Amino acid sequence: MDELKGDCANCFGLCCVALPFARSADFAATKDAGTPCKNLLADHRCGIHDQLRPKGYAGCTVYDCFGAGQRVSQTVFAGVDWRTAGRQQMFAVFPVVRQLHELLWYLAEADRLDPHDDLAHAFAEVERNTVASPDDILALDVAEIRAKVNVLLLRTSERLRTSAKSYRGADLIGARLRNKNLSNADFRGAYLIGADLTNSDLSRADMIGADLRGADLSGADLSTCLFLTQPQVNAARGNAKTKLPASLSRPAHWTAQPAKRR
Repeated sequence: MDELKGDCANCFGLCCVALPFARSADFAATKDAGTPCKNLLADHRCGIHDQLRPKGYAGCTVYDCFGAGQRVSQTVFAGVDWRTAGRQQMFAVFPVVRQLHELLWYLAEADRLDPHDDLAHAFAEVERNTVASPDDILALDVAEIRAKVNVLLLRTSERLRTSAKSYRGADLIGARLRNKNLSNADFRGAYLIGADLTNSDLSRADMIGADLRGADLSGADLSTCLFLTQPQVNAARGNAKTKLPASLSRPAHWTAQPAKRR
């Protein structure tokens, strides 16, 4: 699924220009939508890419466009960057395609886990929308597309998981869930911000939409989690003993041992 991973070398720095962010624990400054980040260089590269967290831009290290950046830059706008033409339209198209690419990632993951024709057909249909004209992309009803895809993802999840307790949409902020057997659990849309999942078994747990910001995954087994994404992993904490799916990368900030809980 390399085409569904961000390729900054073939993107016009769209996430650094099109999207807004506010000064917070995740961003050192406030930036309006459509305004280039002060750290963006003339070649569309980030001037502090290797120092984002120390410089106060942890939010940038969490974000992933799922390959939408290069799709918009090189396909939808045929390599013509926002500095030349189409600035406002390109900035409007990018977040739409980003949502579509996220859906493509989920569909590809579902097809890898439990392949069947419905998933392949849905993937092809969504992908066609990502290469349409800018006007056609902006006219899409993304909510309707997402609802159709969600039916297929739910079906996949239910086939792959055995009966287990549901934490769907649950408020588990700061919850103590260490050393627990959470295999096959449904964490769809759950708030796990700052939760302690140290050494817990999350095998086959459905993680779609779960908020893992600051969650401690040290020693946890997420190797067979369903629909766990790179941005979720990037937002969490972990260590060398954390087990991840083969398709995901271990974040650089996980090299240090997370602080012990009192």
